[in-house]
Amino acid sequence: MTQASSSHLQPLQDLLRECRKVIVGQPHLLERLVLALLCRGHVLLEGLPGLAKTRTIKTLANASRMDFRRIQFTPDLLPSDVVGTLVFDPRNLTFTPKKGPVFANLLLADEINRAPSKVQAALLEAMEERQVTLGEDSFPLPEPFLVLATQNPLEQEGTFPLPEAQMDRFLFKLKITYPNASEEVEVLRRADGREEAVQPVVDAATVLQLGQSAARVRLDDAIREYIVRLVQATRPDHGKAWKGRELLRCGASPRASLSLQSASKALALVKGRDHVLPDDVISLAPDVLRHRLLLTFEAEADGVNTDDVIRALLGAVPRP
Repeated sequence: MTQASSSHLQPLQDLLRECRKVIVGQPHLLERLVLALLCRGHVLLEGLPGLAKTRTIKTLANASRMDFRRIQFTPDLLPSDVVGTLVFDPRNLTFTPKKGPVFANLLLADEINRAPSKVQAALLEAMEERQVTLGEDSFPLPEPFLVLATQNPLEQEGTFPLPEAQMDRFLFKLKITYPNASEEVEVLRRADGREEAVQPVVDAATVLQLGQSAARVRLDDAIREYIVRLVQATRPDHGKAWKGRELLRCGASPRASLSLQSASKALALVKGRDHVLPDDVISLAPDVLRHRLLLTFEAEADGVNTDDVIRALLGAVPRP
């Protein structure tokens, strides 16, 4: 890369360094969160309780000079609790907008599947249009704007599964797993008073500038065509060509292709390159595609999951 492009890596390295002061292990998670910042994309984190999902997001916010808000999603939450509402002023006989916590750079939607559908839908306009409509007026959200949502995959009683339309608006769906033994020992050591304080090292302007640099990363047409082949292979009738029988009843939309392209460019920038490699696309495909694919009932009955399908897909579609 050029010297100017290489200088862009320092803020990213500083951001990761500060996050590692608190978060033990999880390099994949931290890297994906940085990519989401560069791509202005939203992230859905899925994992069991106690795996530091919320702590990771709060640490990312502490390492930046950007506004951060947290919403605990509950069954009695109202859309106005998220986006805001109009408050009547009896003196002037007018309605004044009162903005909700969604007006922040980083929004933590904790346990998003605990709130009913109408509350989840309140985030749709914010996530896609990056604005909120209150009454007759629309108010732009600050830039950058990221929704970082968490959900528990086990406790499904009394929850409201995210509809496909909202799942498609997340750039990544990341699965959080247990730490290994040495990492868990380090977690205990840091919890015993040896954790360093996190310092803010980037701001909103720096993140936007880095995002512009990522968008200028070179991506050859051969890799662009590879992205399209991968995504189109997930759609009905295409699966028979590479698996022998249909595993998917609903595939990924062109939004998945756009997500793979932008995330691949951001990953190349983080890796210190000015061009995208096929390996970038391959490594990102599971995180970009797993929440956009719906399995057939036969596949679910056979114990197949979307990650299995994506592995088979990557092995069958010829790479450039």
